[in-house]
Amino acid sequence: MPKLLVRNAERLAALGHPVRLAILRAVVKGPQDGTTAGDLQSQVGIPASTLSHHLASLNEADLVNYDKDLYSQVSEAGQACNHIHLPCPV
Repeated sequence: MPKLLVRNAERLAALGHPVRLAILRAVVKGPQDGTTAGDLQSQVGIPASTLSHHLASLNEADLVNYDKDLYSQVSEAGQACNHIHLPCPV
């Protein structure tokens, strides 16, 4: 099976949770230089540990970029949407 097909299936699977869709939507609609984890937590209304779990899944699927050590900024959601050739969920 082609690698791109497998990778795109992984990305779509990561989007299969409503909280992850809400996080991605908040990042896409947020400032171009990134959205803070605190802002995401407030917008989505989930505990920090739950946000961290979902961000890890989105990061693994290349749908968002964030550094766990520099956890305050989450950015670049829009580019991943282009990789799977689907409109971003905004």
